[in-house]
Amino acid sequence: MSRKIVIFDTTLRDGEQSPGASMNINEKVAIAKQLERLGVDVIEAGFAAASPGDKESIAEVSKVLEKPIIASLARAVKKDIEAAAEALKNAKRKRIHTFIATSPVHVEKKLGMSYEAVKEAAIDAVKYARNFTDDVEFSAEDATRSDWDYLCEIFEGAINAGAGTINIPDTVGYTTPQEYYDLINYILNKVPNIDKAVVSVHCHNDLGMAVANSLSAVLAGANQVECTINGIGERAGNAALEEIVMALKVRADFYKDCYTDINTKEIYTTSRLVSKLTGLKVQRNKAIVGKNAFAHEAGIHQDGVIKEKSTYEIMKPEDVGIDTSKLVLGKHSGRHGLEERLKELGYNLTKEQIDDLFVEFKKLADKKKEIYDEDLMALIEDKFKLIPQVYELVSLQVVAGNAASPTATIKLVKNGEEFEDAALGDGPVDATFKALERITYVKGRLISYDIQALTEGKDAIGEVTVKVYFPSIDTTIIGRGTSTDVIEASAKAYLDAINKALMRM
Repeated sequence: MSRKIVIFDTTLRDGEQSPGASMNINEKVAIAKQLERLGVDVIEAGFAAASPGDKESIAEVSKVLEKPIIASLARAVKKDIEAAAEALKNAKRKRIHTFIATSPVHVEKKLGMSYEAVKEAAIDAVKYARNFTDDVEFSAEDATRSDWDYLCEIFEGAINAGAGTINIPDTVGYTTPQEYYDLINYILNKVPNIDKAVVSVHCHNDLGMAVANSLSAVLAGANQVECTINGIGERAGNAALEEIVMALKVRADFYKDCYTDINTKEIYTTSRLVSKLTGLKVQRNKAIVGKNAFAHEAGIHQDGVIKEKSTYEIMKPEDVGIDTSKLVLGKHSGRHGLEERLKELGYNLTKEQIDDLFVEFKKLADKKKEIYDEDLMALIEDKFKLIPQVYELVSLQVVAGNAASPTATIKLVKNGEEFEDAALGDGPVDATFKALERITYVKGRLISYDIQALTEGKDAIGEVTVKVYFPSIDTTIIGRGTSTDVIEASAKAYLDAINKALMRM
């Protein structure tokens, strides 16, 4: 008999806790909308009590989504639960996810509480949360380093108090597949009222076993898996949603015919969006969504794939939304061809947006002989920013060479008024950044600079990602820019970071 596995996505909460991966509200909403298209069942949109920004982002996500359950994390304290309830008030379907630690090192060293007090706090938190919603989840933080019988006691109490889901997290990535299987099995057999709740798991990847542990838990009987896109998260990250979903789909014979409601053809688009907005690149050999996931270089492999794809491919690229025929458009392509390709890529733009994009598409087509899907995606993301642009780049001129002082002259526009200035630098990129700072009066310190080609060839679009610390607001911000000219892409990326900083001032 088929068994549905609930997919609980925590990219916007646990995933955002990756160092340097913070997102603004518009970016979180964009990801949440894509997660809805992907078909996730639950979206943990944030930790409402953690910051006003988190609370506001949960509220905004709650307003725009229709299908998924929207969850907010909350410690087992009243003020956290109240903040979560307030943030979720407009959600069509909502869940309060409350937690407290149960392992000896946490209870005794971090909380300084007795085990009985922790149990009472957990039960009281669930009861209080039920005043705001019927859908309450309880997590025993650091469950895999907790006493198993104590876990059974606290879960029994939480379920009696009204928890519809109990979560058994491997908070520090400590457990192993067999051990985790045994723990889930123990809880399923020892908690007398376990049939009244969904059993959930949440695994971290400190020992590289988050996905393996999650799948082992599914085999033991868990019906909900908590995960993130691209496996991002605290420290070494979380279990990767795309790996769990595709393992269950490809090996449905082994995983007892388990299934999810995920539209797997949206996986690649979702992965790319999260990577773009967090600034966290996906490694080339990453399972499912890495650039090498469906690439074959060895002669034996190439020969086998040409004769029969299943010799070396256990799933089709199309199954996860990777189009194998990427070359689709050129400078002679018309508006209709562009519009149809955009629809195939999942973009539903207005007529006005398509008209604007077509102008930029023609400019790009004049520079590039071949237009790839990645080029179109970059063009869309660059054209339709997720945050209002205070300044926009009008022109850029750079003088550089081994016998000249690198100089950048830049013209920006703000509210219809043009501003122009120039600066010297250690190189063309440094000069460009300094010129931008002179015009905008916003100074930053470059923390990291990353550039990569989105497609192949000398005319490939370059994507630049910068991480900039702005002392005036004591915040590090990620900026992105794309262009066939790497200096222009660098200027767009740094200006993107400046614009985001100005919106916070």
